[in-house]
Amino acid sequence: MSYKYINNILAEVNLSWKFNNLIPNFGTITEGPCWDGENLLFSNISHNRVLSYNIKNKTINEIFSDTGEANGLNFNINGELFACEGGRRRIAKYNLDGSKETVVDNLDGIKINSPNDLAINNNGDIFFSDRVEDINPEMGLSFSSIISAEKQKDGSYKAFRRTFDTSMPNGLLFNEDQSILYVAQSDYRADRERELRSYKVNEDNSLSEMKVLHDFGPHRGIDGMTLAKDPSNQEIYIVAATGWEISGPKGNITIFDKNGKVIERHETPCERPTNCTIIDKKIYVTSIEGHLLVAETDLDGLLLYPN
Repeated sequence: MSYKYINNILAEVNLSWKFNNLIPNFGTITEGPCWDGENLLFSNISHNRVLSYNIKNKTINEIFSDTGEANGLNFNINGELFACEGGRRRIAKYNLDGSKETVVDNLDGIKINSPNDLAINNNGDIFFSDRVEDINPEMGLSFSSIISAEKQKDGSYKAFRRTFDTSMPNGLLFNEDQSILYVAQSDYRADRERELRSYKVNEDNSLSEMKVLHDFGPHRGIDGMTLAKDPSNQEIYIVAATGWEISGPKGNITIFDKNGKVIERHETPCERPTNCTIIDKKIYVTSIEGHLLVAETDLDGLLLYPN
């Protein structure tokens, strides 16, 4: 990492990683980058597909179609793939044979709205952001929240509401021991908050002790984020896709420490980065314009799978 001292106070350094575009610009949003050990998977929401990019041979393939406008993707500890299908209003499990299964599509019998992103713990519990503002005109739940989908003894999943103070949650991320859930409260409305928050994860998966780690003020907050470690000092960082062309910093990747202090910003060659992940000291970034970008870093990605 790079730092500087001003009057003996540690301050962020604004740097520029050298980003390269790995694919032709799709012109429509890419999201949900995740790693299966050989391929980088990512979603192309409006085209209803999940693509894989093979890092070694630099080939790209469509591996799932008819994805219900899938956005966030993530693996559990066993390598099973799950997706936030905003168009179908459900969390789905994607199988190797191309089939898909509904994990949850309701909370207490009421339809969920538009699942956006997800984080999975070691027990296989799936925490996801659900946003009422993304659905019109059909309504289900009357609120936006973080919801957990938890596997029951019969193999089914049951949904539980976990936040009561989020108006438009976006990216979410567990810390290294899964005792904290980081949540992007990223409401674009002027009278609402754009914050990086932390919640304590209790033994029953309820969330408490909300803290605002960073307030973005009037500017765009976090979309997606990932966890990383600096091998030189063993510090853990939150690496987030932030910024836009309208106000404040341009599209960038922001690195926060665990307390929400901005350590570095790296401007991206896209207006609105949507998500990111780190593999073998390379950061991969998706965007609202349809990029798949890569840049060299000095960070190690901390992934649930493969570990």
